Amino acid sequence: MTLSARRLALATLDRQLLLERRPIDVTDAVRRLCALQAQTPASPYLALWNRVADFAPEHLDAAFADGRIVKASLMRITLHAVHAADHPAFHAAMLSCLRAARLYDRRFTDTGLSAEDADTLLADLTPYLREPRTGAEAEAEVVARLGAGTERVWWALRTYAPLHHVPSGGPWSFGHRNTFRAAPKAPEVTAGEGAKQLLLSYLRAFGPATAQDFARFTLLPSATVKHAVDALGDTLRPVGGTGRAVLYDLPEATVPAEDVPVPPRLLPMWDSSLLAHAVPGRFMPAEFRPAAVRRNGDVLPCLLVDGQVAGVWRSLDGGGLELTAFRKLTAGQWRGLTREAERLVTWLADRDPEVYRRYGHWWDKGLPGVGTRIVKG
Repeated sequence: MTLSARRLALATLDRQLLLERRPIDVTDAVRRLCALQAQTPASPYLALWNRVADFAPEHLDAAFADGRIVKASLMRITLHAVHAADHPAFHAAMLSCLRAARLYDRRFTDTGLSAEDADTLLADLTPYLREPRTGAEAEAEVVARLGAGTERVWWALRTYAPLHHVPSGGPWSFGHRNTFRAAPKAPEVTAGEGAKQLLLSYLRAFGPATAQDFARFTLLPSATVKHAVDALGDTLRPVGGTGRAVLYDLPEATVPAEDVPVPPRLLPMWDSSLLAHAVPGRFMPAEFRPAAVRRNGDVLPCLLVDGQVAGVWRSLDGGGLELTAFRKLTAGQWRGLTREAERLVTWLADRDPEVYRRYGHWWDKGLPGVGTRIVKG
């Protein structure tokens, strides 16, 4: 079977629950979706609002509070929300990458400590971290043990150590000041086994995909990715596509027909579906990428029309949303986006009607919009 670009996009949209909202428990949804980008606290909530029928944010609050869903530094060295049962394997897969990103960084090496010193300290700190600790508390504990000038050691440890972020309140369970706790003890997973489990989860959520796509999603080295693909062997099914690289999929996976309709969606910042494949991605027209993905890596909240990014949205002072299209849309497409926006305005009203307002400076710098709608709900 050879898949067109359209069918590849539809396959991922289907697996990402973006062809229709499904009546599914939030913990099952997160596991099915592999990982939700969570560097901004609101994003996992908005990701699930787009995907789960009658999604109530209180359900995700509860899943974070009782540890069924955990937030941690993982793929691409950034924060993700994942199913608690997946965290040990995902962390094992990513550990070498997470360590390298911090222990080879000048901010750590300038402390004069070695990687072995950091690991020894982490082992000693683990009992202390079994209780929730703010970043400031943990940093102060490191300095008390190692002396002045070692503040950046905690900066390194908090990224690669097996830690979970602890809910600290606010409209989206977490604030922008983080609290940490050591992950519960779990059966040890090797890096190789973790990479295999992560690849299988990735394909269930974003496939069919190439080895390069998986490397983009994780930032794992190509040798690690190749080893995981080779180790899975016949567990993976090669699929033909429009490019030269081999696409891999799971034997039981299905792909929708070419003519399946795609509903409009208002995706959150850094939606994982926009970061799961080699640049520019499966849903991002190349000409719109500079506007939707800023130079510092901020991925703006995007309008999805017929499965492709067609613009961005933002919240307004006092509530309501502004929708900005990067291309001309039909009256029917605007109606669909407006209905979604009205639903979102209502849903946000009791929790955070001005969500993402701290990123409004990107609109102040100008966007290539050809059409705008204000939706007040």
